[in-house]
Amino acid sequence: MRKIVIVDAPSNLGLRPPAPGTVPGCHKLAGALREQRIVQRLRAFEGGVVVPPRYDRGDWREGDGVFNADALATYTRKLADRIEGHVREDYFTLVLGGDCSIQLGASLALRRLGRYGLAALDGSADFRHTGNARPDEIGAAAGEELALATGRGQDDLTDLEGLRPYLRDEDVRLFGLRDGDEDLAELAELKIPTATVGQLRERGVAEMAGAVLQTLAIPQLDGFWVHLDADVLDPSVMPAVDSQEPDGLLPDELTTLLGTLVRSERCVGLNVTVYDPDRDPDGTAGALLADIVVGAFTA
Repeated sequence: MRKIVIVDAPSNLGLRPPAPGTVPGCHKLAGALREQRIVQRLRAFEGGVVVPPRYDRGDWREGDGVFNADALATYTRKLADRIEGHVREDYFTLVLGGDCSIQLGASLALRRLGRYGLAALDGSADFRHTGNARPDEIGAAAGEELALATGRGQDDLTDLEGLRPYLRDEDVRLFGLRDGDEDLAELAELKIPTATVGQLRERGVAEMAGAVLQTLAIPQLDGFWVHLDADVLDPSVMPAVDSQEPDGLLPDELTTLLGTLVRSERCVGLNVTVYDPDRDPDGTAGALLADIVVGAFTA
């Protein structure tokens, strides 16, 4: 098994409150997966916790851009520092989130090091930006992180350290979008490859993942990162997410897809996001998610 280090990134800064006066519960993801003994099962090294700023939207109003932007920028740099160090030491870095905005930390870290790709396993593209949405629809970075990472959005998040874009469009691969996703047309126009749930099943998950993997194992790239959003799974097996979309992947399909990617020597890390223990009182969904991640490495 590869030399794995596990880092907790319990940030919920990129999600809207589930109800007035509350905060998103996905900051408990890392603790829940640790309760499933993910560190021991993967025989991983301990990478500690990157503590996020407090969740506080202050006097933010619709039309103000991304909320928690200052805190997100600070946290992105801080998480990038940790990830960069582990990648330089040749560890496979497994980051336990957190919402999807933590992916910006990985993208910034790898941009500092060279040119890296991204394989995102997500039920939605998280590609909302001012070019395809009204100003009052912009706000939650967890639904915008791919757009931000590819340079679309406000400068204080897209151009940290003068490194915009952290990811090139042509270096991104998306898996698990629902077949009717509204972003598919724009992504096709931008030539960002996508594999919807229907396409994965039609061609075969293992075969399609292997074919896409070959496009990431090219000399122009120094490697690639994997982003896993728990909502790529069907809500019948993963109801503990903030946005449930029907017709998602089933556990065996996700394990095969994820395993094909993370077992590649070119893959340098993985982040796991959006699972919310507050929506999973008996821990069933969390146990399943831990099993999938462990199975991807050990199958």
